[in-house]
This record gives sequence, structure tokens and C-alpha cells, in this order.
Amino acid sequence: MLYFCARMSRIYTTEITSDQLVSDNPLHQRLLKPYIAASSWIHGDLLEVGCGEGRGIEHVLPHIKSYSAIDKIKTAIDHLAGKYPSASLVAANLPPLPYPDNSFDSIISFQVIEHIQDDGLFLKEIHRVMRPGGVALMTTPNRPLSLSRNPWHIREYKADELSTLAKKYFSMVEMKGISGNEKVMAYHEKNRQSVNRIMRWDVLDLQHRLPAPILRIPYDLLNRINRTRLHQKADHLVTGITHNDYSISDDAETALDLFLIVRKSAQ
Repeated sequence: MLYFCARMSRIYTTEITSDQLVSDNPLHQRLLKPYIAASSWIHGDLLEVGCGEGRGIEHVLPHIKSYSAIDKIKTAIDHLAGKYPSASLVAANLPPLPYPDNSFDSIISFQVIEHIQDDGLFLKEIHRVMRPGGVALMTTPNRPLSLSRNPWHIREYKADELSTLAKKYFSMVEMKGISGNEKVMAYHEKNRQSVNRIMRWDVLDLQHRLPAPILRIPYDLLNRINRTRLHQKADHLVTGITHNDYSISDDAETALDLFLIVRKSAQ
């Protein structure tokens, strides 16, 4: 990830999403879902690439032999080291990945690839450190359902674009999605309408013209204001959504997030 604010081992941006702020709950639950769903695939020695504050570590630990993680935010890694003393944690920029070939049975990387400049090298490195027959799970926003430009992202993908890229490096590629039920989509629609009301003031289309670093401050400010207003106006939706309101869907094209499953040949 590219830039963060850290304070007292807590990371604050609307991009990362807090599990402590009620207004962030719908997105927090959406980002938590892949960790819970991962139990169907992960096993053995697991690496998390881009662990952040460790949102879902407790959900994957019962299903694996060992947990390793890497993230560029040292304060986050230091915090997790105290919480999970048996984990192997590294603070470093990526890619590349500072691990030997064929090191892990399972790899997870949720909401990370959209932040990586060289996404091809990113996938190549995941393939390199994965053991033969291993599996990797990745999520990223589904571009057609994004509500505005996110200046924290280098790019976003459609399902076929990410599948095509992954097939350059992996022998098996399966594309699924993180979808929401009626409650989730009702919140998403209210969010879309609210964002559109804000964007109508952008008559010069500055969200697409300004350099990303300049856009990040107003993006975070307006995003936080928007989430707070949605909480005030639709508290029953904001507080009522849980990870159970999200599901792993075979219809990636209409999903909120893409859920990519890749495997390395066993040969």
C-alpha cells in the first residue's frame, strides 16, 4: 500500500477502513468476509501479503500450520508482533517478496494488488514463493461497481482483465466475487446516490484530472463525511450489516469485489 497515517498502532484512512468506527461497519464486514471464507482453501504454512492491521488473522489461524505476513507499515507489523508472538512478520516494501522459492502452501492477499505498480511482478513473486500444488486467494475492487476514482489505487480491474493477467503466471485461475444481499445492496445504493450528489459539484472532472497524491486529502475528507452522514441517515443498515450479509459468488462481473483463486502446478 502506498501511504498511510499511523498513530498509537492504529492506522487511520478511509481507504483502510476501521473496525472501530461504526460508520465504517459495512465496508469492514465486506473486507472481513474473505478471511472467513478462506477456510475452504487454505492449509499448511500461510503467508499474508499486505496484512495491514491484521483484520482477519484470528479467522485463518485455526485452519493453518503457521502464519507469516508482510506489510510496508512498520507500526502495524510491530503491533501484530506483540499480539501474535508465534507469527513470522516482516516490514518491507513489495514486490519482491523476501522469501525463498516454494516457501508456502497458501497465500492470501486481500485488497492489495490495486496498490501495486508492477502487478505482473507481484503475481510472479506470489507464484515463486508458493509451493507446487499451493493456492493463493486475492481480492480487489470490481471496477464497474466502484463509485468514484480512488486515488490510493494504481488501477482497478474488471473480472476478465484480472483473470487474463493471472493466467500468465498460474496453471489454474478461478474468478469469483464478494457479493452482497439485499441489505448490503440497499446500503450500496444509498452510498452511490450520496457520492453522486457530491460529484455533481466536480464540474471540471477533477477527480480524474488531478494527480493522485493531491486528490487523496479531499478524497479522505469527503469520504469520511459521506460515511458519517450515511450512518446518521441509515443507522439500521450501517450497524445491521455483518459478514453473513456477504457471500462468495460465481458471478464476478456483478460482485462488489473480485475474489481470485489461483494454484501453482503440482509438477
